[in-house]
Amino acid sequence: MPLMKIDMIKGRTDKEIKEILDISYHVMLETFHAPSGDRYQIVTQHEPHEMQILDTGLGFDRTNQVLVFSLTTRPRTTEEKKAFYSELVRELNEQVGIRAEDVMINLTVNSDED
Repeated sequence: MPLMKIDMIKGRTDKEIKEILDISYHVMLETFHAPSGDRYQIVTQHEPHEMQILDTGLGFDRTNQVLVFSLTTRPRTTEEKKAFYSELVRELNEQVGIRAEDVMINLTVNSDED
């Protein structure tokens, strides 16, 4: 049961936030093989000055559309993580128009007993 927290800059519509939540949930189900209904998502919106997500030598700029996904999850294989990363970025771009450069993903691993 991954816990997914999504940080974003204020200003998105309710519809766009719902789309982001639905996309990330479905990608997580598909790539992590979680059971349907295993949905724990929290959105936190920030003022622009509260999010400093800078380029660290990657050669691109992020915009005010940046999304930071923080997931706490049981251990996942490299293949599962790569699939999650690539599918999430692709779906967000295709369905909501969010650039790959504006998606940051952080996974924290814990076990079932945690």
